[in-house]
Amino acid sequence: MVSSFGRIVEALVRDRPPVPVMHVITGLGAGGAETFLLRLGRAQAEAGRAPVVVSLTDEGVLGREMRAAGLTVETLGMRRGRPSAGGLLRMARAIRRHRPAVVQTWLHHADVAATLGLLLSGRRSDTRLVWGIRCSDMSGGNGHSLAVRLGRILSAEADHLVANSAAGLDLHLRLGYRPPATSVIPNGIDVRPFRAAAAEREAVRRELGIAADTLVAVLPARLHPRKDHWTFAAALAQAPGIVGLAIGEGTERLPDRPNMIRLGYRPDVPRLLAASDIVVSTSAYGEGFSNAVAEGMAAGLPVVATDVGDARAILAETGFVVPPRDPGAVANAMRTLAARPWLRERMGAAAAARIAEHFTFERCVTRFRSLYDEVGAYVTPHEVGQCRTVAGSTAGVRVAARSPAEAPTMERAGSSV
Repeated sequence: MVSSFGRIVEALVRDRPPVPVMHVITGLGAGGAETFLLRLGRAQAEAGRAPVVVSLTDEGVLGREMRAAGLTVETLGMRRGRPSAGGLLRMARAIRRHRPAVVQTWLHHADVAATLGLLLSGRRSDTRLVWGIRCSDMSGGNGHSLAVRLGRILSAEADHLVANSAAGLDLHLRLGYRPPATSVIPNGIDVRPFRAAAAEREAVRRELGIAADTLVAVLPARLHPRKDHWTFAAALAQAPGIVGLAIGEGTERLPDRPNMIRLGYRPDVPRLLAASDIVVSTSAYGEGFSNAVAEGMAAGLPVVATDVGDARAILAETGFVVPPRDPGAVANAMRTLAARPWLRERMGAAAAARIAEHFTFERCVTRFRSLYDEVGAYVTPHEVGQCRTVAGSTAGVRVAARSPAEAPTMERAGSSV
């Protein structure tokens, strides 16, 4: 029997307008996926379709920023990497309460938790489910983790799987993921902050105590084994005339080195890139679409990046691609750029032009909107409760093959999807 209080709550929920999109993510730390979700959610809110963001763990460092941007943020209090029955029930209740037209997941644990929560909610027939894949080769980490194994089993329950890199999509199909349809939407970069910060180069160098004629190589990445800061530090040891900037959550804990400045988490990344000459990505594994690389390119910097994920497709002719875990190759590429100012200028200009042509944030937002249209879920707010899958139209959507041998050739980042 439902209590009087319960009936009041149910009536309030029925009267609340449904939301177009509920984003479910593992946590809200300052990682690439989390930062990109903040930007995408802000853009959706500015378009009058403010999403709900559900963090499986806590609100991290970005939860407050999301609320300030007009997003609703809820946390489930799960322990990182350890889903709980109570957390899944809270996930189901959040879905019943908000009645989203689409649940969009981010990262492996969110794929699994949101799927189980949606099934428990009783709203599976009313809500489309879009899985998000943000990584590629996981040989250095969790390629056989419980979340990935469960993902293989549950992937057919998703209506669509969207990856931010062709490498990531290819990998998950090989791992046995079998969603009904797939697509690649590369990350997008808002180039305006990087253009605006260009004038602050001298001021930032004065703040950091860096001479005007010193060559600076910057690695914008949180401290994590896959980012391989060790290779960056070892490369700097082979290039003593270059100063390295390590930017990102946890980098302040790196060992002290004579030509590396450890800045930790910084919200003013465009200013720090303006003070730099080369952007570096030393990721050893797992990278899909590197925000660090793309933002450095938007700032007009030449790139030195390891051959992980879609790095080659993003860079084209705007930098050097080197083997992962090879400090000598990274150092050699940095020394080559240091000795050739004309090459830095040419590659940097080409990098900025490439981002502006292929990887703008506006283009990315449009692609997500088209994806939600495609699965029949991204409609005007008053129509959300009546949405159903749209049949017939498959533009931009790729039907996944049922065996690795049948897997289609995926278009590289920057191409039409």
